[in-house]
Amino acid sequence: MNTRVVVTGLGVCAPNGVGLYNFYDSLQSGASGITFHQELADLGFGCQIAGKPEISESLKESYFTPLQLKGLNSSGVVYGVMAGTDAWMDAGLGKANKDKPDWDSGIIFGTGILGIDKLRESIYLIDDNNTRRLGSNSVMQTMASGISAYLGGILGCGNQVTTNSSACATGTEGVIMGLERIRSGKAKKMLVGSCNDSGPYIWGGFDAMRILPSNYNDDPEEASRPMSATAAGFVPGSGAGALVLESLGSALDRGAKIYAEVLGGAVNSGGQRGAGSMTAPNSEAVQRCILDALSDAGIERSEVDVINGHLTATSKDAEEIKNWSEALKRSGKDFPFINSTKGMVGHCLAAAGSVECVASLLQYRAGVVFGNRNCQDIHPDILKLVDVSQIPRKTIAHRPKIIAKASFGFGDVNACIIFKEYKKR
Repeated sequence: MNTRVVVTGLGVCAPNGVGLYNFYDSLQSGASGITFHQELADLGFGCQIAGKPEISESLKESYFTPLQLKGLNSSGVVYGVMAGTDAWMDAGLGKANKDKPDWDSGIIFGTGILGIDKLRESIYLIDDNNTRRLGSNSVMQTMASGISAYLGGILGCGNQVTTNSSACATGTEGVIMGLERIRSGKAKKMLVGSCNDSGPYIWGGFDAMRILPSNYNDDPEEASRPMSATAAGFVPGSGAGALVLESLGSALDRGAKIYAEVLGGAVNSGGQRGAGSMTAPNSEAVQRCILDALSDAGIERSEVDVINGHLTATSKDAEEIKNWSEALKRSGKDFPFINSTKGMVGHCLAAAGSVECVASLLQYRAGVVFGNRNCQDIHPDILKLVDVSQIPRKTIAHRPKIIAKASFGFGDVNACIIFKEYKKR
């Protein structure tokens, strides 16, 4: 438990920016990646907008071999491999040689539903008695651990290579799992992250639940409105985020750059009891998760100065702010700065936590707190708890010290991670 863990690499494939530089520029300027999708309109969706990373074929070819590209029909695999490989390279790490894996490095890369387009294609082939046309990589693209398997083979990691899945909490939970493995001395480096497929077969169920905004099809960039009084539901998104976690000793030995320190974290569930349900969080569990994360990190409530919330642009945003306020025992101008990345990228589902962890950590490099898009009309219940100055509309200059990042997922599951500005002790 005395092993210090730091972040030495980041990678991202987001609707408003593929690659760190593009993603940072969009976050800094408040640029949205949410667009209208004719395919959704043709299929009769009520919500015809979404956040989807734009990937050219030439860019894809720089990450995959021709053999890997043959029959590749999983957007989640593409996003995850790109983000994970970029994070590894950003950390200054190379691929293991072909004869021996890197026994000290592992991967925990989560997902929600992987390769659904490939699965649909496979079902039709099987039903038409064309099983032989499935191709040799259909299994890898449709198994949940396919993304970690792809990355494990590309990078040559010989430690634990696995996946996790906990709905919208997946990415944040994965960071905590990687932290714990390094803390325990079982690994020196862990590539952690998450991805999510894009497309109608992922987003259709949410549209059927009528929890997506259907009145912004002509104005997609204004649709995702976290903390707003006019929030009308979350905008579906997709993509991937990735972080390289490393023991401080390993990072210092090789002279790696350090984004921040990972102090601690916590996961729990509300058990779908009390006010908690499959789709709604149990407030007591959310507050316990936040407090357990602070305890694990050895941080006092008063030390948190920036929060990146889950904040999905639904009626639950005000309740989330109340939970933060009660857990931290802070309100008004004493409340930390808080932002939501979802105003610019939508809700990237299983990829949300990892994409938002990358966004949170980029604030350390630049000495800023990113602004909140589309919340000019902050919900009145939120303004009862938080002074308007703590909800920046535009990017502001502020060097974060302690950032709390939380994600809350379907199934009443919660995850909270605590990052700290890196300083030698």
